[in-house]
Amino acid sequence: MKRKKIIVKTSIISIVANLFLVIFKAIVGVLSNSIAIISDSINNLSDALSSIVTIVGAKLAGKEPDREHPYGHGRIEYVASFVVSAIVLYAGFTALIESVKKIIKPEIPTYSTITIIVLVVAIFVKLILGTYVKNKGKEIKSSSLVASGADALNDVIISVSVLSSAIIYIVFNLNIEAYIGFLVSIAIIKTGIELIKESVNSMVGIRIENKLSKSIKKEIMKEESVQGVFDLIINDYGPEKFLGSVHIEVEDTLKASDIDKLSRRITKRILDKYGVILHTIGVYSINTKDKEIIRIREEVHDIVFLHKEILEMHGFYLNKEEKTMSFDIIIDFAAENKEDIYKNIYDEVKKKYKDYHLSIILDIDVSD
Repeated sequence: MKRKKIIVKTSIISIVANLFLVIFKAIVGVLSNSIAIISDSINNLSDALSSIVTIVGAKLAGKEPDREHPYGHGRIEYVASFVVSAIVLYAGFTALIESVKKIIKPEIPTYSTITIIVLVVAIFVKLILGTYVKNKGKEIKSSSLVASGADALNDVIISVSVLSSAIIYIVFNLNIEAYIGFLVSIAIIKTGIELIKESVNSMVGIRIENKLSKSIKKEIMKEESVQGVFDLIINDYGPEKFLGSVHIEVEDTLKASDIDKLSRRITKRILDKYGVILHTIGVYSINTKDKEIIRIREEVHDIVFLHKEILEMHGFYLNKEEKTMSFDIIIDFAAENKEDIYKNIYDEVKKKYKDYHLSIILDIDVSD
């Protein structure tokens, strides 16, 4: 609830500031016949609309879970971010069209002292606003606020460019403002594309941050009974809503009651420290007492890692009585012939251990 209030409050401040800039820049742009300033005012209007969308997104994302959405509505915030990105992109293309028209059919701008003053004020307002919004976004981990803040800081650069074109015209009587408007619109379009990419990545799902995944695995390894940690997956169901799963390797001598206690300790440890709910902890049982099995595991390990495309092998288990051998392998995403690599490894291991029924799972490189 506190997080939603911060998003709404910050967005309202952004809306007021941007509408202030829209009015002043639009008036100055029309009076001075400057397409660059008008383009910049359009960008400020898109920022105000973006903040409105951010507020709506935060309100909807804060709804309680229901039967149709048991994990809550947090991902709506990413949809809101996508809409914000689309608004920014539309504003950029609109400004681009107007700039091209001015390049083809130039109009003489009429800058004045008030023009310079308004642009300078706009730069300082955007600098303060952008820093404030971005810092608030980082503080509460809001991607939409961080994006809005970053966009506002980009506007500072854009406004400085517009101010430069005005000064160049006043001092050197050189009219480059249509070209500056063109560059401004390209910058807006670039920002829009980057924001869309980030929004789509959040909705589709991206790889866990390297530092986070390694830190969580290291934390789990602090448990004495854990011999290895693999296949860590974290699903993002919206800001501050992370559900995950992981596989751990434990000795084959552990009882079910021991594994149950271990799983509960790990779940609590990761939730308390990282805010991630590990709703599933899979278990690989590894042979620890039989020296022959340990030797075979090392031999298989050597065979597998003769293939440079292999990133990891885990979950090895061998049953002498049933003559079964199983393990998982992970092949680098960059490898072009994964099926051939898998087949070669299977054939090589099978050739050496003909008497065993072999099961090799081709796992996915989901985390570092």
